[in-house]
Amino acid sequence: MSARRTAASLGVLGATSLTVLALTPTTASAHGAMFNPVSRIAACYAEGPEHPVSQVCKDLVADSGTQPLYDWNEVNIANANGQSRQLIPDGKLCSANRDKYRALDWARTDWPSTSVAAGRFDFKFRVTAAHSGTMTVYITKDGFDPTKPLKWSDLDNTPVATYQTPRTATDGYYNFTGTLPTRTGRHIIYKVWQRDDSPEAFYSCSDVVYGGTAKAAAAPTEQKIAAGAPHSTVSHHGHGGDPATPTSPSASTATPAKNSAAPQALAAASAASVAGGGFLLLRRRRD
Repeated sequence: MSARRTAASLGVLGATSLTVLALTPTTASAHGAMFNPVSRIAACYAEGPEHPVSQVCKDLVADSGTQPLYDWNEVNIANANGQSRQLIPDGKLCSANRDKYRALDWARTDWPSTSVAAGRFDFKFRVTAAHSGTMTVYITKDGFDPTKPLKWSDLDNTPVATYQTPRTATDGYYNFTGTLPTRTGRHIIYKVWQRDDSPEAFYSCSDVVYGGTAKAAAAPTEQKIAAGAPHSTVSHHGHGGDPATPTSPSASTATPAKNSAAPQALAAASAASVAGGGFLLLRRRRD
């Protein structure tokens, strides 16, 4: 076979492989959720997507189905690029302005909560895909009304914690400390995790109560996480950063990032092309 014909055969195989790749759906890469204080979505997932216990979690499933809970670690904007305040309107902070997670924005006082007090607090974030970036944690201002939708202006300008996230999390968690200010009653702790190796960012709302007894929120167990993984539409395998830029979302839908699957799929297509080319050459020689 001539060099020209060999190159043409390889080109056809490459094009075919890339066509298959384009037609094959990819999974987004999920990245985690706040476990202490437990976030709204993690608390409802811990109760069980099929049989939630608290009324608010039951209402969430009735409104949005079980999929948001199985995708508990995916509340993100793929192309935030440090512009979270510009992309997320008031009243949509907990959902990151994604319709899939709209129930998380409900201004209700029956969300499962964590009891807290002023002073040092040990934050715990369950990581399913570690990324280099900055995790900034805020709390609502004194006098916050939990019966009204959360606005950017409700957040104290001074973060209660800032943590530079590493590209690895050997035990599956980011553990860091912060300082909670003096407050009374119910408040929201809001987390923004902006990657520095990608424009992607992640968000969460955790309900906390100062004083008294909160309706205790439980974080998902490892058994619960493993049991629900087959029902998730996102990847649960950690990685240390994606070289490709995620697809830019619209401000209203903010589709999840799918960049983590692309390099692997392209590599697979390339390998298939090379293997196919080698097969043709070998067959030609035998003939």
